[in-house]
Amino acid sequence: MIPAPIPEYDGQRLKALKKLLILDTPPEERFDRITQFAMMEFEMPIAQVSLVDRDRQWSKSNFGLEQAEIPRGLSFCGHAILERNTLVVPDALQDTRFSDNPLVAGKPWVRFYAGAVLRMPYGAALGTLCVMDTRPRRMDQVDLSILGSLRDLVVEEMVRREVSEWHT
Repeated sequence: MIPAPIPEYDGQRLKALKKLLILDTPPEERFDRITQFAMMEFEMPIAQVSLVDRDRQWSKSNFGLEQAEIPRGLSFCGHAILERNTLVVPDALQDTRFSDNPLVAGKPWVRFYAGAVLRMPYGAALGTLCVMDTRPRRMDQVDLSILGSLRDLVVEEMVRREVSEWHT
């Protein structure tokens, strides 16, 4: 397993994440609807809106996984936030970054991962809208476009929350 590298700009990214005041808040229907739709649309057993904090990945919306928080070093999303748009791992057993990851080698037996980066309008990559499966898969351009559109809805909701926090 190869833990995700910590980018040199991580301090700025974390400051933007903290500014949202979203970490450790209760689930919200507006995020859960998007996550559930992604899970159904792609027929996958796991979908999350995940935020990558300093030492952990925390899920604002979580369907299909028992834990809402995992160490950042185990996180697929920690790798995904380093991407421009979407990280797709067709078969985690064949990917040296993840092949012996406890989430792959044991329960929940993740084989497929696709995470669309939640990038704020000012550039900070805070987490992902991700879907996972227990079997290898692929996503075509239409699938990636749909996942990207759903990710955009999550970002819009996050920005809406940020703006409403500023006005209160």
